[in-house]
Amino acid sequence: MKKINRFDMFIYVLIIGNIIAMVLESHEFIQIEFSKAFYYFELISILIFSFEYIYRIVTSYKENQWVGVKNYVFSFFGFIDLISILPFYLKQFVLLDGRFFRILRLFRLTRVFKLGRDSESLKLFIKALSAVRNELKFTLFLSVLTILFSASAIYFLENKAQPEVFSSITSSIWWATVSLATVGYGDVVPVTVWGKIFASIISLVGIGIVAIPTGIISASFVEEIHNSKK
Repeated sequence: MKKINRFDMFIYVLIIGNIIAMVLESHEFIQIEFSKAFYYFELISILIFSFEYIYRIVTSYKENQWVGVKNYVFSFFGFIDLISILPFYLKQFVLLDGRFFRILRLFRLTRVFKLGRDSESLKLFIKALSAVRNELKFTLFLSVLTILFSASAIYFLENKAQPEVFSSITSSIWWATVSLATVGYGDVVPVTVWGKIFASIISLVGIGIVAIPTGIISASFVEEIHNSKK
């Protein structure tokens, strides 16, 4: 157990080091000065994370044969372990647009989730989400449906007044999304009377749309906490 604990602690420190390196690397003058150091640190980290991934697969096989491997690979942390190393190998062996790999580099942030591998609170939260996944799927469907309806309505209400802004239903989806999320950036706004009235109604509806999944998750989380204490 001590060896496993020490290994996990080493992995946690390495993850924190990777996050710090990624933040520092975003500064151009630091990236230019220490580009080789960042590359080799990333390479060593990937090799260690790859070893960890293989180690956990082997351990899962020893514990429960192929069923254990399947449970790990398709688990939340198994998925996190894979996508935290996969972009690096894709960059080495697949010839794709460099911009695509810059986006893939964002997946390095998923390594932070590995810190919660032994967190009972995180496991409890994941269990709570799994318990209400059908309800969350319905709220997601409801949200998408409401966004499409809002985008369609605002398009017909505002297209003549702002043809360059609300040029199509597709372009109106951005406005519908930020309005329903009650973010309201203000970069796209209705100018007609009926458009403003509709926007006011949709903003109020958005509060309810956001509150539904929040309430479902909160209730499930509280229930799981009570069950765990029992």
